Amino acid sequence: MTDPLLRRRLRRARRELSQRAQRDHAAAVCRRLLSSGLIRSARRIAFYLPIAGELDPTPIREQLRGRRHWYLPVLRPHTPGRLWFVHDAPKTRWRRNRFGILEPSGRYRQIVPPQGLHVILVPLVGFDAHCHRIGMGAGFYDRSLAFLRDRRHWQRPRLIGLAHECQRLDAIEPEPWDLPLDAVVTEHALYQRGP
Repeated sequence: MTDPLLRRRLRRARRELSQRAQRDHAAAVCRRLLSSGLIRSARRIAFYLPIAGELDPTPIREQLRGRRHWYLPVLRPHTPGRLWFVHDAPKTRWRRNRFGILEPSGRYRQIVPPQGLHVILVPLVGFDAHCHRIGMGAGFYDRSLAFLRDRRHWQRPRLIGLAHECQRLDAIEPEPWDLPLDAVVTEHALYQRGP
């Protein structure tokens, strides 16, 4: 179980980055990810709205505008602890969920299950060079993507963590339910999980 003090320390480190550092890191991550080819053929990509110093994926979306369909996570109302992914359309209406995070609302949302996405850009609190991730602690992504633990040949969706280098740890001992990421991108490096 992740030490709550460690999680707080990592969250504080990303929150304490200046606005300029936040923008510079987001731009550097965008350049590094786009040059990597990891999302070249992806057409349906989930991203997130950053909170509390999370790395902002907006530059990635702006660079790929018009060539992709973009989706945002929303809390599933009848399945606690799980996420849906909803198409982010120009006329999207917004509301705050129970955690105060903005998410698309409305009766006519285009919902896609995680299996229908090509890439999910994942926020995180901490990570290591083996692409293990520490999340916020509620387990929403792990539960929603649990089907990936049993995949043999199914390669979708690819999970790519976005982070600041200050969030990297030497090693994370994953719990049995933790899903490793396929890659983590920071302003300094691209980390990829082995075959």
